[in-house]
Amino acid sequence: MKVVLFCGGLGTRLRDYSDAIPKPMVTIGHRPILWHIMKYYAHFGHREFILCLGYKSEVIKNYFLNYNEALSNDFVLSHGGREVHLLNSDIDDWKITFVDTGVTSSIGQRLKAVEHHLGGEEVFLANYSDGLTNLWLPTYIDHFLEKDKVASFLAVRSTQSFHVVSIEDGGIVSRVDPLSESDIWVNGGFFAFKQDIFSYLHEKEDLVFQPFERLIRMQQLIAYKYDGFWTAMDTFKDRQALEARYELDDAPWELWKRSDGVAIADVSPTVDPA
Repeated sequence: MKVVLFCGGLGTRLRDYSDAIPKPMVTIGHRPILWHIMKYYAHFGHREFILCLGYKSEVIKNYFLNYNEALSNDFVLSHGGREVHLLNSDIDDWKITFVDTGVTSSIGQRLKAVEHHLGGEEVFLANYSDGLTNLWLPTYIDHFLEKDKVASFLAVRSTQSFHVVSIEDGGIVSRVDPLSESDIWVNGGFFAFKQDIFSYLHEKEDLVFQPFERLIRMQQLIAYKYDGFWTAMDTFKDRQALEARYELDDAPWELWKRSDGVAIADVSPTVDPA
C-alpha cells in the first residue's frame, strides 16, 4: 500500500529547537523522525511514499537527494576510502514522491492535493510525521479491511501530563485524574483509508472536522484502540525524551531491529469498534 505522510506544517512548538529545519527533520539519533516513521512502514512492506511538503520543503528534498546509507548501515571501506560496499541498505527499495502541497495548507488540503498520485489504490495509509508507535501494523490493517469502512485511525492515550477534572454543581471538584489514566482517547494518526475518502473530503477542508463528521454520520469511521507504545514529538521536551530512549537502546518503535520481528508490547484493541 502507498503511504501518504503529512510533512508540511510549521511545527511552531519545536521552532525553538531549530528555525533552520522543518519539524519532520528533527533528529532522533542520527536520522530525522520522518525517516523513523518511513522505516517503520517499510519494515512491514509498505515502501512507496508520498510526502506532502510545505514549510522548508527544500530541506527534506535535499536530505533524500544527498542520502548517506553508510550512516545507518554496516559497510566495507576499501581502496583508501574511494570505494564503499554497503552490507545492507535502508532506502534502496523505497519509492518516494515529493509533492509541494503549500506552506499553510491543512491536512485535508494536503491529502486532496495528492489524490491523483493515489489512482488505482483501493486502500492506502496516511500519517502525521511526528508520531511513533510499536503497533503491529498488519493486525491494524486486517482489522480495517475486516470492518469494511472508509476510514480508520489509531486511538491512543494522551502522553501529555495534564489532568482531567470532574466538576459538580457549584464548582465543587469531585475528581482529578491524570489524562493518561482517564477514559479519554485521542487521535494518534496512523490512518487507513479507502479511495472513497475523497468523496467525503471537499476543497479547502481539514481532514478531521467536516470530512470526519460526514463519515461519522454514515458510520464509515472506526477507531482502533491501542494501549501499547505511542508518542508524538510535539515539543523540545518530547524530543529529549525520545533521544534519551534511543541512546539507551530502548526505542520500542524500532521493530526492524528485533530479530524475532515481533512487537515489544503489541496490544490488541481493548474495544472492538463498531
